[in-house]
Amino acid sequence: MNKEEMKMRTYVPKEGEITREWVVMDAADQVLGRLATKVARILRGKHKPDFTPYLDTGDFVVIVNAERVRLTGAKLDDKVYYRHSGRPGSLKSETARERLDKYPERVIQAAVWGMLPKNRLGRKLLRKLKVYAGPEHPHDAQQPKTLTL
Repeated sequence: MNKEEMKMRTYVPKEGEITREWVVMDAADQVLGRLATKVARILRGKHKPDFTPYLDTGDFVVIVNAERVRLTGAKLDDKVYYRHSGRPGSLKSETARERLDKYPERVIQAAVWGMLPKNRLGRKLLRKLKVYAGPEHPHDAQQPKTLTL
């Protein structure tokens, strides 16, 4: 055997070989950061043997009961979310308690987004995350598996 034949080849999955499943997770009484790390791991596909850093090999994640997620310590009042339109004087802020009361889905989305890559791949992965405030979701047709934490 020559050196060319002895080289190991890295397996890269083709688009048709990637299988995506649907997973349902219940956020009730879960700590926000710990939930977000598990969700980001599933969205990226790091739990699969064919994980490739630059490809979308992950699964779809549906999170229910987002309004019942927990924040530890004094984060409900100390954690502040900012947004800015780019125009002078338009910086808006709200605490985690205010955002959790109005839009509980956005609290989880922001936490997961912080753990994904900030590029085209990360934006594509975030579109596979579906978050719902209550216990109901419209994805029964996909036959999602329930994942307990």
